[in-house]
Amino acid sequence: MKVLHLTKQSFEEIIAQNEKKVLVDFFATWCGPCRMQAPIVEEVASMSDDYIVAKLDVDEVEEVAANYKIYSIPTILIFSKGQVINKFVGVTGKEKLLEALK
Repeated sequence: MKVLHLTKQSFEEIIAQNEKKVLVDFFATWCGPCRMQAPIVEEVASMSDDYIVAKLDVDEVEEVAANYKIYSIPTILIFSKGQVINKFVGVTGKEKLLEALK
């Protein structure tokens, strides 16, 4: 599965209406560590259809980032049934993300 790029509206739809776990990578295009995180997120997305992987640009969708108190990027939130079940701040390895998505 490919990585979805979220807007405010699509974020709310994906998170609220999904039975699968959803990994959301909060990033910015100017962020060096975010660029390091990106290929890891892409690889996780390609490994299974059992979950959804998405990215949200904090500069484009500031309101959502503020709602979830995203103060440092990259930050990855994992949602289950609309609720945050895991939070990772900083560059996070593939194994750690896959374990959280089980």
